[in-house]
Amino acid sequence: MSRVDRENRAALFDVDGTLADTNHLHIASWWEALRQAGHSVPMHAIHRAIGLPGEDLLAHLLGEGRDRSEDAALSAAHDTLYGTYFDRLPRLDAADELLRTLDRRGWRVVLVTSAGSAELDALRRAVDADDAITATASSDDVERGKPAPDPVHHALELAGAPAHRSVFVGDTVWDMKAGTRAEVTCVGLLCGGIPLLDLEEAGARAVYRDPSDLLDRLDQSPFGVEPARTGTGRSPEGSHAR
Repeated sequence: MSRVDRENRAALFDVDGTLADTNHLHIASWWEALRQAGHSVPMHAIHRAIGLPGEDLLAHLLGEGRDRSEDAALSAAHDTLYGTYFDRLPRLDAADELLRTLDRRGWRVVLVTSAGSAELDALRRAVDADDAITATASSDDVERGKPAPDPVHHALELAGAPAHRSVFVGDTVWDMKAGTRAEVTCVGLLCGGIPLLDLEEAGARAVYRDPSDLLDRLDQSPFGVEPARTGTGRSPEGSHAR
């Protein structure tokens, strides 16, 4: 067996909007938290910021010159509002089957998320595939969250896998930028509501509609071939969903 054959392969997954259909719940929760504090921020702008850690999301929406003393209260308000959905977070179709299939094929599945512990517990209950998950890398574990590569680097360490043998699946430009900077192969999903072109321009090598579509075409996806040594590049012909 060659050295490459002995190397672990990591299947890295964002959770919100990628495995669970929760992005618009976050949008509504952030919109209401901001509204209660007197900030008028359009939902489409919040949508584009979903996937960033809370402090970075607020900086993106309110600017670096905002009153930072509000940050903790705004994040707490969002968490309280979003927490009302914890008992009914919806899993995206076939997300659990996708993780289990990759696990059976020898991939080490690691979740890469900005969710806190209580939120992550609720998301894992929704996805219901803990038997296939090797580890979880949170933005709480690193100095900088997505789009910095730090969470992806941490996930690779947890999986014991090199970047060139790993694939990161996400639904936002922040996911694609983090994966590209960490030099893993990036796969985008449209189920988070971000356009295909935006995901490709941020580094997605291939884009699919949702976990079910990726599972259906797994053998033709980056999971079915030896991952490239970089996360950059356009989608292979025929591998993306319109």
